[in-house]
Amino acid sequence: MTYAERVQYRRRQDAAYQAGEDAVANLQAALALAGMTLPSLYNDGPVAGHGFVRLGGCNAAVANRLAEVITAGADALQCQR
Repeated sequence: MTYAERVQYRRRQDAAYQAGEDAVANLQAALALAGMTLPSLYNDGPVAGHGFVRLGGCNAAVANRLAEVITAGADALQCQR
């Protein structure tokens, strides 16, 4: 790999990592609006040139609450269409 190719690759990896960081921050903020947290939520770095976010595990109560929030959001989106 040439120097220019390595630089280009590194830039793509950096951008993918930042995309993961941004996605984690966005999801944490959205969850906070619903009064929720996912303690194991984190950026797992670039995977195949894309940001990769690990949602981690949670107990059944949190999973059920998350399902309720997603359902309510999806219903609200349907009403807007």
